[in-house]
Amino acid sequence: MKANVGGIDKVLRIAAGLGLIAWAATGGPVWAWVGIVPLATGLIGWCPAYPLLGMSTCSSRKD
Repeated sequence: MKANVGGIDKVLRIAAGLGLIAWAATGGPVWAWVGIVPLATGLIGWCPAYPLLGMSTCSSRKD
């Protein structure tokens, strides 16, 4: 599993995930628990949808 979620993408996913989870925990709609998905993909650094779409937000390094 090669990382395909880059720096800014990680930060945005984690922030959105935490926001949705906090909203759900404080009486928001049940669907807001979907915030677990962006939080997990941001923390892991891999999104299963990206290979299907042929994309990556990681910067490519040249050795």
